[in-house]
Amino acid sequence: MAPPTPLLDRVRYPSDLRNLSAEQLRHVADELRAETIDAVSVTGGHLGSALGVVELTVAIHAVFDTPRDKLIWDVGHQAYPHKILTGRRDRIRTLRQGGGLSGFTRRAESQYDPFGAAHSSTSISAGLGMAVARDLRCARGACDDFHVVCVIGDGAMSAGMAYEAMNNAGALRSRLVVILNDNDMSIAPPVGAMSAYLSRLMSSHSFMGLREAAARMVKHFPRGLEMAARRADEYARGILTGGTLFEELGFYYVGPIDGHNLEHLLPVLRNVRDADDARPILVHAITRKGHGYAPAEKSADKYHGVVKFNVATGEQAKAPPGGPPSYTRVFADALIAEAEADPDIVAITAAMPSGTGLDRFAKKFPDRCFDVGIAEQHAVTFAAGMATEGLKPFCAIYSTFLQRAYDQVVHDVAIQRLPVRFVLDRAGLVGADGATHAGSYDLAYLGCLPGMVVMAPSDEAELVHMVATAAAIGDAPSAVRYPRGEGTGAVLPVRGTVLPLGRGRLVREGSGKRTVAIVSLGSRLADALRAADELAARGLPATVMDARFAKPLDTALIEQLARHHEVVITIEEGSVGGFGAAVMQHLCWAGLLDGGLKLRPMVLPDRFIEHDTQAPQIADAGLAPSDIVRTALAALGVHAQPVRVPAGAIA
Repeated sequence: MAPPTPLLDRVRYPSDLRNLSAEQLRHVADELRAETIDAVSVTGGHLGSALGVVELTVAIHAVFDTPRDKLIWDVGHQAYPHKILTGRRDRIRTLRQGGGLSGFTRRAESQYDPFGAAHSSTSISAGLGMAVARDLRCARGACDDFHVVCVIGDGAMSAGMAYEAMNNAGALRSRLVVILNDNDMSIAPPVGAMSAYLSRLMSSHSFMGLREAAARMVKHFPRGLEMAARRADEYARGILTGGTLFEELGFYYVGPIDGHNLEHLLPVLRNVRDADDARPILVHAITRKGHGYAPAEKSADKYHGVVKFNVATGEQAKAPPGGPPSYTRVFADALIAEAEADPDIVAITAAMPSGTGLDRFAKKFPDRCFDVGIAEQHAVTFAAGMATEGLKPFCAIYSTFLQRAYDQVVHDVAIQRLPVRFVLDRAGLVGADGATHAGSYDLAYLGCLPGMVVMAPSDEAELVHMVATAAAIGDAPSAVRYPRGEGTGAVLPVRGTVLPLGRGRLVREGSGKRTVAIVSLGSRLADALRAADELAARGLPATVMDARFAKPLDTALIEQLARHHEVVITIEEGSVGGFGAAVMQHLCWAGLLDGGLKLRPMVLPDRFIEHDTQAPQIADAGLAPSDIVRTALAALGVHAQPVRVPAGAIA
């Protein structure tokens, strides 16, 4: 049962907050926290980060005139309270569900989301762009003098893009407010009354005006004295507040302040809002992930990401016992097995140790596991440097996040032919996180690189073999891509066997008149076999190949199938330009498309697939078994009639 929220019930939009007293806003924050906890207990999602910004969310919307003032949440996974306050409360229990609210900010969802996000460290760049657009319009007389507020976490500040944006913002001197949501105490110590007083003082109109007057005065001093006075001001404020770094980047620093204390937040944000200073301002707020919910506060991960849970106890729903392990865990255990036999194997991740399974590796080999923070570009080149010295780096990064380091993959790894092993978790469609986290493009963006080896396991046993294969490749970069979620239940070897490079395998060979061959790459194999069952029930026994490698192709086996079948279907959980395109290119130049062979590449459609569970996403993408059957029958010119296939029938 949802908790009573009498005051929150009166708040439909942020404008409803602006007539409330500070005490009433505190009660709104308490009720907002309870509503957020209850909603996420139903849907699952990112809870800890959302709880950490409840008071901050209330304060920002109470002080700034959103949506006219632009509020940008970095990453966006902490924006559940923001969604509740901005007209979406009635749908908050559809978070991350098919047809429901996105788990991140999204422009198409609300005018209160001026910039969509889900990847890290983009907010300051986007906010600066909006601020400069405002200033340019104002300069030509079309002035809409809105504020731009960017909320970025201290974790996101580990990415270079945030500093690139701050450096540019400081140089441009456009009016911009950046709120550093420091929830790990990684930059500043705990704060108290003196810090709150200094923050109010330094953000006040009178102090900033006095400081500007002093700045104008020292401009009349000789240059040496002027520089000395400016440095003295900066260092004095830096000693008091710790903001010297941000001052050097051109920001006026305010803080640190208690991000859970509205009596501190409200006056500081009002001062910042009303400041005449044209330079960008950084407000440093100290918060705690999971704040206000005891189970989250006690948890090691602060309930960063949760499945459905019991609000009273915090106990999360567990998968039924005895199910197959996740691909993530299988990868981690396979890498541990290889590392036990080879001391040169090291592992690198970019702020995702648990998501990639490398937390298990780190427990076994703490000195050989490196979490570089949200810094994918650095992770790749760091791995490349290791490879030059004979180490065997496994760089485990989600497929969608490796996109952020593509230049490093090309320039620092592929061109130098360095044996960096890329491990791409969450390849293909990923369910509730939606299009922003889908690993849709890696086959295309890696397959086009000369010398790159690209593998995709059809089940978890194949993944174990591919980890061993990647470890054995010492003269070229390689990648293994695998899906999110549980495996198929395959029997796992104790340790993998090195696979012959560029060799696939026939899983089923059609008997009699062989009309259809299905060439599957990666996770689509089980559905390809289901489709083959239905085709066999129609009197059309199909051959099924597990390609294993997107690059190099098993050209001999593919040519054999092309010569002996009327229809060849390739299927992959990736975009156009990947495996199917490579097969088509090869068959074209081999002359095997000149004699009437019907080649049908099945790929993800040319649109973004909305968030849902993975099975409906596969159906939406047109990659389900029934879609394979329809593709085969259409190519053969056979009218499709429904045929009943025994449940679970896979040869």
